[in-house]
Amino acid sequence: MNTKELIRLGVPPGEATRRGMEYISKYVLKGLDRSKLNDDVAAVVRNPELFAEDDLRGEFAKALLRSNRTIREAPATWRQWGEGLEPEAINQMGRACQLPVAVAGALMPDAHVGYGLPIGGVLATENTVIPYAVGVDIACRMKLTVLDLPVRELDRQREKLIKAIEAETRFGVGATFKQRRQHEVMDADWSVSKVTKENKDRAWSQLGTSGSGNHFVEFGTFTTEQPIQQLPPGEYVALLSHSGSRGTGASVCDYYSKLAMTQHPDLPKEHKHLAWLSLDSAEGQEYWAAMELMGRYAAANHSLIHHHIARHLGLDVLLDVENHHNFAWKEKHVIDGVEREVIVHRKGATPAGDGVFGIIPGSMASPGFLVRGRGNEASLKSASHGAGRVMSRTKAMQTFEWEKVNRVLKERGVKLISAGLDEVPMVYKDIHQVMSAQTDLVEVLGRFDPRLVKMAPHGERPED
Repeated sequence: MNTKELIRLGVPPGEATRRGMEYISKYVLKGLDRSKLNDDVAAVVRNPELFAEDDLRGEFAKALLRSNRTIREAPATWRQWGEGLEPEAINQMGRACQLPVAVAGALMPDAHVGYGLPIGGVLATENTVIPYAVGVDIACRMKLTVLDLPVRELDRQREKLIKAIEAETRFGVGATFKQRRQHEVMDADWSVSKVTKENKDRAWSQLGTSGSGNHFVEFGTFTTEQPIQQLPPGEYVALLSHSGSRGTGASVCDYYSKLAMTQHPDLPKEHKHLAWLSLDSAEGQEYWAAMELMGRYAAANHSLIHHHIARHLGLDVLLDVENHHNFAWKEKHVIDGVEREVIVHRKGATPAGDGVFGIIPGSMASPGFLVRGRGNEASLKSASHGAGRVMSRTKAMQTFEWEKVNRVLKERGVKLISAGLDEVPMVYKDIHQVMSAQTDLVEVLGRFDPRLVKMAPHGERPED
């Protein structure tokens, strides 16, 4: 039994898991029946007060009582991909699977702590939607276009390419276009929710912008050794973008997550961000319609960015691939041997159904990958959405200096147009390790290597 298994049984990470491992070591050294160890641990977790004075189990039981955060064994089963994940991210996944509406879950190899559901968490529920399990940046999205431009022009036309990015999108919190972009998404019914109705004008002003946080627009090389649709094998110039539904999506999340919390006032503190809305309720249907609209809006943002940059440069598009995360889908899955319709939340996770294309980025100085899903039911047909952070933004600001970062970027052939110090390559996991942990989830079709990178300027508040 290891720390992960302790957490699955409801042991909070930290002192309680340390004491638990000490107890297990003593149990084994005493020569006690190992086949009964799991049941013995579970008994202490269920009723630690009964074991507080026990010579063998007492310190473990007291640590559980002090933690005041014990959780019971999750009723919904879930699997984890990757090793060395943050204990609290694992604990968050376990807590999510305790919900009475939860039916299955999965944790991706890029996972780290989030609100309610961890980033990289996948959760299937019964006829309910959890706003915070979708995420704040609803329908955050990746888009890759391969352009008809010789690779040598990345260096020869560097300034022209930089100007194209800076002219055709905007970065930063509240970024807008003075002359608004036009897209049919603004002709949709924005009255499906009071939030979308009130924010329509704001959404229009931000249409085609990229925001802040980990959002980016990059030129780089795309390499494939096999034909992809009509694209022959070879090395190409490509444009890659990452952003979502901007301020309007955040407002939708804020309003409906608070509404869900008021409907479930008895949820324990550690579960409050997992409050749900029934899809049989008016509120649930409103949120669902608003989420779907935000999906269309996020797709429109990327469509405009790529269209205007390609037109600015006078280039044709040879391949166009996109997908979004931070979303919920109505899907059929085989769970406990039975096919059933469920709501699958992918918070920072990429859809990876059989044959489905996805894009998994690394960092500003490490490769990203175009992948094709394998349709693995164990992960609810999902994969990671990136490399995943290993360091908080605050810690990154305290740790790194631009002089060192710029040396790394130069060594890797990356020109950084702008970005925050909290988004440098060293704050992310090794994307190659992440990809090797999910070979049963996706097949790699091509590789994108960033060369010109634009993110929100240093000092901007993150909104990813």
